Amino acid sequence: MAVSTTSLNSTLIVKYQTGTTPTGGPELKQKSLNDLKSNASEQDVYDVAAALFSLGQNPVINVLLRKNFELLDE
Repeated sequence: MAVSTTSLNSTLIVKYQTGTTPTGGPELKQKSLNDLKSNASEQDVYDVAAALFSLGQNPVINVLLRKNFELLDE
């Protein structure tokens, strides 16, 4: 049996630091942008995240792209 995939929409997740905890560790939050087009390139997604978060004061810790696929049994 062969499995084929169909690309679905993706989610951009950006983790950023909002301050420090009382013990001195980083206090992290995250924002998600859902329903990115499946044909958006990784570089374009990263560039958009960098541009959006450059408008704020909080440093970006991590940028994640979660891609979703439908698996079909043929």
